Amino acid sequence: MNKKDIANIRKQFKVNNDLLQFHEIFNVYIMKESSDIYHHQSVPFELVEEEQKELFINNFKKVLSGQLDEKLFELKFQRDIEDSSQLILHQGLLSNDTEEWKGHMLRIVEKMLKDKQYEMDIVVTFIRGEYMKPMKRRNEESEESGRDTVYSHSFILCSINKTQDPKKELLFDYVEKEFKYNFAVDPIINLTNPISGFLFPCFTDNAADVNHVLYSAGKAYELDYHFIEEVLNAEETMTAQEDKVVFEEIVKKVANDQMNTSTLSNVYEEIHRVIEENEEEEIPKLDYKDVEQVLKSSGVEDVNTEKVEEAFKTVIDDEKYELKASSIVPKHTSKSIKIQTKVADIKISPQDLRYVRQVHVDGKLCLVLEVEENTVIEGFEMIPEALFKKAEENGK
Repeated sequence: MNKKDIANIRKQFKVNNDLLQFHEIFNVYIMKESSDIYHHQSVPFELVEEEQKELFINNFKKVLSGQLDEKLFELKFQRDIEDSSQLILHQGLLSNDTEEWKGHMLRIVEKMLKDKQYEMDIVVTFIRGEYMKPMKRRNEESEESGRDTVYSHSFILCSINKTQDPKKELLFDYVEKEFKYNFAVDPIINLTNPISGFLFPCFTDNAADVNHVLYSAGKAYELDYHFIEEVLNAEETMTAQEDKVVFEEIVKKVANDQMNTSTLSNVYEEIHRVIEENEEEEIPKLDYKDVEQVLKSSGVEDVNTEKVEEAFKTVIDDEKYELKASSIVPKHTSKSIKIQTKVADIKISPQDLRYVRQVHVDGKLCLVLEVEENTVIEGFEMIPEALFKKAEENGK
C-alpha cells in the first residue's frame, strides 16, 4: 500500500458512510497479572450506541495514522509457517458465521498471549467490514455515476489499546451542598492512543493483497518485533530511520567519511529526482548499482561497483539489499537538515544546502551561509563585513 491507498481508506472511517460498512465488532479484555482472557464480546456494529461508534471509529483512524516506514509498515507474511496468521485471518475474512469468526480472532489473541506479559490490562478490538471505492468514469460523455460501479474489498482491522486506572476526584454535590470524594473502580479503555494494530489484507491498485498485512506501531520507529514475527508471522522490516543510517554508513565507506556541502546537496537532489520520476509508481528502491550511479552523478570521486558492493556487505551484510529512496533523503520541502555546531544550531532544506560552505578564514574553521539580502537579527540589519580584507592587504 502506498500513502494514497492508506489515505483513501482512512478518510472513509466515519459514521453512516455508505462506502464503508462495518459488520461486526469483537472486543477481548486481557488481564495483565495472568495474561488470561477475562471477557470477550461480539456484536453487530449497527447495534453499538452512536457515541461508542464515534469512539471506535476515531480509534480505527488512529491505527491507520502515520507515515509509511515510520509508524505504518507493509509486511510480507512468512512462508511455510505452522498455524499461520495469514491463513487464520483469511479464514476469518471469508467466514459467514459469527462464532467461527470469533474463533479465528481468538486464535490471534492466543498468539499474542504466548510468551508475553503485558504491563497493564489491554483490550484487543477486531472489526470486520467492507470498503467500497468508486471507479473513475471512463470518459466525460458517460452518464454513469461515479458510485454506480465500485471496487469492493472485505477487510479485518485490529486495534490494541491499554487500560488506565480511573482518576480520583473531588466532587461538589449541589443538592446536598457538600464536597464528596468520588472514586470509580472500572478501568478506562484508552481509545485515543492505540499501542498497536493491523489491517488485513493490504490494498494495491484497487486489488486485495492477502500476502501482505499493514502493521501499525504505537509510536514512530518503535516496532514490536514479537508481535510482528510471533503473532502476525510476518517478515522483519527496516524503518525509514534505519534505512537512512545504513545509507549514511555506506556513503561514508565509499567517500572515506568526508564530503563537502555541494556534493552532499547533489546526492540529495539526485535521489529526490528519482523519487519524483517514480511518484505515481511503486516506491523506488536503490540497490548498490543505483547508489553507485547516484554518487558518481553527484561528483563523489573514486567510486566504482566493487567499492559500493563491498560497502553494502560491510554495513548490512547483504549486497543485494535495496534502500527505499524516500527513507534516505531528508524531506525536500522543509528545513529537515540539522547543522549542529558549538556556537549555533541551524536548520536548512536540502535544496538550500548548496548555499552552505565550511571554509578556513585566517586559520579559523568557519561556516559560511550565502544569502541574497542583508540578515536581520533582533530587528537590526547586519552590515556586511570584509573577512578577507587582511589577506588582500598582505597580498599587496
